[in-house]
Amino acid sequence: MTSEEIQRRLQERCGDAVGALHTETLDPWIEVDPERIEAVARSCKEDEALRFDFLSCLCGVDAHDSIFVVYHLYSYPLRHSAVLKVKVHKGKPVTHTVTTVWRGANWFERETYDLFGVRFEGHPDLRRILLPDDWEGYPLRKEYVFPTEYGGIDNTRDYGF
Repeated sequence: MTSEEIQRRLQERCGDAVGALHTETLDPWIEVDPERIEAVARSCKEDEALRFDFLSCLCGVDAHDSIFVVYHLYSYPLRHSAVLKVKVHKGKPVTHTVTTVWRGANWFERETYDLFGVRFEGHPDLRRILLPDDWEGYPLRKEYVFPTEYGGIDNTRDYGF
């Protein structure tokens, strides 16, 4: 199935929760409403014409004023793939969990929360996964300033340049 066919099928099933298909990048992607990502994900998995049984990756991308949450899907039975993206504003980076659709999303969502600060409503255990609980900020945001010390340990580096 082509990206155009996948996007058209999702729009038929999910209506305006599914936005435009963006083909200007190497991997074409479909925009999805962050409030309805869980329903769209369920359609991706349960629709016999799509059967996306595998969430191969979920990650965040900082786009200056907003963050994209990117979902890479694959169908082993039908051997096709798709990329979905939801856009959340940095001031309120919230979307819904897809752990109810793909259990493997659990740690992907925790990592995206830990490094970008995106909250996944309905997540069964949303807490830091890579950084200590008392870490302040989200290191993969463009505006993040790395602390000069943590826990009494100096983090500054002299590279001799």
